[in-house]
Amino acid sequence: MNWNKLTKRTGALALCAALTVGAFTLPAGAQGVTAQLSPNLSIVVDGTARTFYNVSGTEVHPIAYNGTTYLPIRAIGELMGKNVNWDQSTLTVSLSGTRTTGAVTGTPDTAAVTQNVTADVRSDVTILVDGVRQSFTDVNGNAVYPLIYNGSVYLPIRAIGNLMGKTVSWDSATSTVTLGGELLVTDADSFNNTGAGQNNQNTQNTQTSSNGLITEAEAQSKALTHAGLSESQVSFVRCHLDWDDGRQVYDVEFYTSDYKEYDYEIDARTGEILSFDYDAEYYSYTQPSGNTGSYIGESKARSIALSYVSGATDANVRYARLDYDDGRAEYEVKIVYGTMEYEFEIDAYSGAVISRDSESIYD
Repeated sequence: MNWNKLTKRTGALALCAALTVGAFTLPAGAQGVTAQLSPNLSIVVDGTARTFYNVSGTEVHPIAYNGTTYLPIRAIGELMGKNVNWDQSTLTVSLSGTRTTGAVTGTPDTAAVTQNVTADVRSDVTILVDGVRQSFTDVNGNAVYPLIYNGSVYLPIRAIGNLMGKTVSWDSATSTVTLGGELLVTDADSFNNTGAGQNNQNTQNTQTSSNGLITEAEAQSKALTHAGLSESQVSFVRCHLDWDDGRQVYDVEFYTSDYKEYDYEIDARTGEILSFDYDAEYYSYTQPSGNTGSYIGESKARSIALSYVSGATDANVRYARLDYDDGRAEYEVKIVYGTMEYEFEIDAYSGAVISRDSESIYD
């Protein structure tokens, strides 16, 4: 299910993440503005309502300013599993590494009411995520900057959605801002998408590095094992650490000498293969001459596809149908097994697999 995009209402709605910095000293030249403390707004992340606290255990509430809603950045750092640091000398907030401390808890501020407050728009505050400087815009492409209120740094919700790789939606009937995707949990210590009774070949024994993540070499090895190839048979295009829906993943891409391309997304903590795509680039097949050529048939196409999904049976095949792509006859086969969905393109004459990919049904 695709979440409705946050596009319009009285202004572009946005969320923010906050860093409490204790005795915060504001440099001269700060632009003071009137904003609105908005405890009436509900914030839901991956299906769970969230309450945010500063390092002292005091609840911090959303702030609305200029048609945009903001939240404290330290709390978002907790959701992303990152350490949050404030450098007073450079006015820089850094989100980096793997968080080693748990989320701060406190006493809910049930007495809070909607009211006007004074905040500071800070175009001179820098936000770094894993060493990369971030800039933010509203839905119209206009630059937006962090706010500082009561010793906390805030960012707009649209910026937070981008940083966490999440879709943002707004429910005016309940005054609720939602970030996330269908049935996705991102604050677990590990992820297991194995269906009942399914032997998941992707969750092999994994050694993790000191930061709790597998290494690039291990991610590459898992992809090669799944593809049934050795390192000498392929050329790697990329293998880099990234964020997807609040989860750290390795994007791995490589190809063989005969132009077969493989793309993997691998959970950086568990080593689980989250999605996979294979394409036989520049594939072409010449139909047998005369009347000797015949299609392999849907039954054979189903059998070929099932051979790539260990444990699946014919009952898991959602469809197998003949189609034409660029004048080439091919069978399209879809299999749903456990929590994964698999799609295949199979040459109708030779039975060669032209492309195949898989992804979680919850993505």
